[in-house]
Amino acid sequence: MAVNAPVRLELPGDKPVLIVEVLPRGLTIHRLIVHADGRENDIVIGPENAEDHVTQKYTNTIVGRYSNRIPVGKHVLERKGFKSEFEAKANENTKVSLHGGPTGYDAVVWTVLSKDEAPQLFSKSEVERIRSLPGSAYALFRLVSPDGDQGYPGELLTEVLIALVSPTPEQSQAGKVGHVVIVYRSKLTGQEKTVTPVNLTQHWGFNLDASFADGPQPEAASIKGHELTIEAEKIAKLGELALPTADYTPASSVPAYDFHQQKSKAIGKEFPASGYDDYFRLVDSVVYPAPRRILLADLEFFNPLDAILTQGSIGAPSSVQLASKKSGIALKFFSNQRGVMFYSNNLTTPTKGARKLIHGGSGISGHGNSYGPGTAAFLEFHDPLAAFLQPENKDAEDTLITSDELYNNFVRLEISLTKA
Repeated sequence: MAVNAPVRLELPGDKPVLIVEVLPRGLTIHRLIVHADGRENDIVIGPENAEDHVTQKYTNTIVGRYSNRIPVGKHVLERKGFKSEFEAKANENTKVSLHGGPTGYDAVVWTVLSKDEAPQLFSKSEVERIRSLPGSAYALFRLVSPDGDQGYPGELLTEVLIALVSPTPEQSQAGKVGHVVIVYRSKLTGQEKTVTPVNLTQHWGFNLDASFADGPQPEAASIKGHELTIEAEKIAKLGELALPTADYTPASSVPAYDFHQQKSKAIGKEFPASGYDDYFRLVDSVVYPAPRRILLADLEFFNPLDAILTQGSIGAPSSVQLASKKSGIALKFFSNQRGVMFYSNNLTTPTKGARKLIHGGSGISGHGNSYGPGTAAFLEFHDPLAAFLQPENKDAEDTLITSDELYNNFVRLEISLTKA
């Protein structure tokens, strides 16, 4: 297999209704195909050719070791008596380290585990549950990030499960197509008594209408008509250069950012001049109650996967909903992360990058008909921004793990078709 050959996942059937193509480089969701109304819909934006993700950065890739922005420079870390230092490296500009640094997890090739190779960061009962899925419906990936990688302390082992789950017969009758589940696990290896920041996410951008685009014009792929609900009552206040502060603003005080009281609000209603690039702190009731860290000593007995991979209801309310009346496709998201970043693809320009053929593009990079601003809803689930910099988070919600802890993060996407 070529180093970056797509890993194809599909639900079993004569004609799979749900297909995901994952590129090992950057753990990239290259295609997410939903068969609906007799047609094929790719609901994530991006280039036609896998190699174009190299220049079309952060398009459906993983982000790590740390999501979003951190001030460049040295930071002293401490959690529960474990201490270390790290020096955040500049990449967005001279003062900001973005998405893990110059060569983050999005820019490296992950190892695809064979079906008979057991992962190290899932319990025995979880491995048995994973292997009960159809072989075509899941894949496991691994990355070892060395000590000092992008300035981060400690060698960090990360394993990621990407799986598709079929709906129940009753759910199928109700229009549900299936579920995409991503589970991230990390632990420090080798060095004892250390601590490192970890805050992973999938930087995936959704457009439920792009396969219906009327011609190659970039604006034809707008998401401003999509309806969005985010169950969040506050958004993070940002400082200079969009670096995080410790403060939050009530979402209800800024109507453009209120997707909680104004449920199913059209994204284009009160659309900010600069678009959206904001962290929404979710209300407690929609944060799935799976721990985001456990002691490694407890891994043997750990198994949230039974519930996360269930065909039926996950047993918790969704935190985010995105829907389109045009395509009839609706998404619901479930996660144990404390918040979600909503980015509306503001910094893109049609003159750079490539747009998929199925989305009305030429598929050719730099051909002038790529995606413009407002053409995707990136919904990135992760814990609060640069939380380890805030003293009030010490030994609590600090986005750090120690040598004796396991990082656990998941997102589950439910896909439905709401019209015949």
